[in-house]
Amino acid sequence: MASALEELQNDLEEVKVLLDKATGKRVRDALIVEKSKIETEIKNKMQHKSQKKPELLDNEKPAAVAAPIATGYTVKISNYGWDQSGKFVKIYITLTGVHQIPAENVQVHFTERSSDLLVKNLNGKSFSMIVNYLLKPISVEGSLKKIKTDTALILCRKKAENTWWEYLTEVEKECKEKEKPSYDDETDPSEGLMNVLKKIYEDGDDGMKRTINKAWVESREKEVKGDTEF
Repeated sequence: MASALEELQNDLEEVKVLLDKATGKRVRDALIVEKSKIETEIKNKMQHKSQKKPELLDNEKPAAVAAPIATGYTVKISNYGWDQSGKFVKIYITLTGVHQIPAENVQVHFTERSSDLLVKNLNGKSFSMIVNYLLKPISVEGSLKKIKTDTALILCRKKAENTWWEYLTEVEKECKEKEKPSYDDETDPSEGLMNVLKKIYEDGDDGMKRTINKAWVESREKEVKGDTEF
C-alpha cells in the first residue's frame, strides 16, 4: 500500500499532466491552486520525515547488496481504444513491433472488475496498462489476449452476455452522470483533486478524458490483482 507521501507525489504528477493540457482559465486556476496545495503538503511531510529518521549505529546498518541489473524502464500506457460485441469488451492498445516479440512477453492479469497488461522487453522497454473498476463484472476464465500486427488486444468476456456497456469503467460513468461541481467565490479549493478532475472531464476533449480516466484509476488502485496469466 502506498504511503501518504507517495500518494501526494502521484497526485502532483497527475495535476501537472492535466495543467499541461488545460486551456481554460478557470480550469488552469483551479489546477494551479491544487498544485500549490499538494506541493506544500509534500514539503511538510518530507521535513517531518527527515526530522524523525534516527541515525543507525555501525552494527545496525544493513549489509550492502548488489544493485539489480537494469533491464530498461516501464512506460505507462494512456492511449487506447475500445468497443464491444455481445460476448466481449475489446480494448485495443497500439504498440509498434509487439507482434515480433515472444508471446510470453505479453501478459494480462484479470480480475472480475479489472485488467492489467504488462509487455516486457519491447524495444528495450516494458509497457503497462491497468484498467480498474470496469463498468460490469467479467469472466476471468473466459477473458484472454490476442496479439495482432502492432496491436495488443485485450478481450474481457462479459459475465452477462448481450448486455450493452455505455462506458468502459465506473469512473467514466460517474464523471458523465454527476452534476458539474460549482466554482464560485465560496468554493474551498481544498475540496480536493477529484472535484477538479470531474470539472475538467466535463469540459475536455476525448484525449483529456482518457488522461483523466487513467489518472483517476491509478489514484484509486487498491484492489489485489488477479493471479491468472495469459
